Amino acid sequence: MRYILVICFLLLCSVSVSARDIEGVSIAERIDGANGVSLVLNGAGVRSKLFFKIYIAELYLENPGTDVAAILADEGQKKMVMHFLYDEVAKEKLVSAWNEGFAGNLSKEAAEQLAPKIDRFNEMFETVKKGDTISLEYLPGIGTKVSVAGNEKGSIEGKDFSDAVFAIWLGEKPVTSDLKKALLSYGK
Repeated sequence: MRYILVICFLLLCSVSVSARDIEGVSIAERIDGANGVSLVLNGAGVRSKLFFKIYIAELYLENPGTDVAAILADEGQKKMVMHFLYDEVAKEKLVSAWNEGFAGNLSKEAAEQLAPKIDRFNEMFETVKKGDTISLEYLPGIGTKVSVAGNEKGSIEGKDFSDAVFAIWLGEKPVTSDLKKALLSYGK
């Protein structure tokens, strides 16, 4: 009997390790990246604005960690998944948020250099609704692949652009400091 209880306990523990639940959404601990690479959940949290929960942000890394400089410098695959909780976020609001994030985390020179890429990136978005996801995935040698509501929209070449995108959440002026902490919390 004791042996059966131990097995049941181990099975229950293994189930809770395979996924996390945030706001009723199951968050995977690992996902498949490109070319058979396994990406590990580095952290996840809710992006709120005022009293509204906008989306769950999930950061997956090939090489998890807590040091922002090391994460951004790393050449491995990275993926940010945003699972929307709010009823509807208009394209204009998304683009405005991206631009605010770029402006807060890029020098004037870097922003000017990346301006054509930022413009192409902003063109890829559309209004999202509750339950939709946006996926931003850095693939070495390819760039940052953008998917909205399950539809691949394209990619923007260059690690410099990828670093600018991930800095929106991890940079000096992140979306929110609480979300930044949450995205770095599991990589220990």
